[in-house]
Amino acid sequence: MTVRTAEAFWSGTLREGQGTMKFSNYEGAYTRASRFESGEGTNPEELLGAAHAGCFSMFLSSVLTNAGFPPKRVHTTAKVHLEAGPTITLIELETEADVPNIDDARFQEAAADSKARCPVSKALAGPQIRLTARLAASS
Repeated sequence: MTVRTAEAFWSGTLREGQGTMKFSNYEGAYTRASRFESGEGTNPEELLGAAHAGCFSMFLSSVLTNAGFPPKRVHTTAKVHLEAGPTITLIELETEADVPNIDDARFQEAAADSKARCPVSKALAGPQIRLTARLAASS
């Protein structure tokens, strides 16, 4: 199918160094502070979370559509927990979808299926991935 490329450049030591991560039309700076503290810039965990949230949202939209419940919108956030080690120990996906005519049981089934089968979830099968899914009030 496709191959996507991203790159990272790091200069210097871990403590004093700095780097950039880049893909497509995005380029962001990162440092030790932006990764392990609250410094300016991005970090690999944020980008991983964005990728996971995007993949899950698209996959859930597809699953719902194929089941006869095309969504109006799907909004997902991903909280990536980086603990000592450093190790990613948990990814919390929280999604809210506006899906006309679906009951909560069918929606929960579609969300769980999407969590298990979206390509980024499968690639990240090592850490626990927790999902909270809510139906939005239809407009």
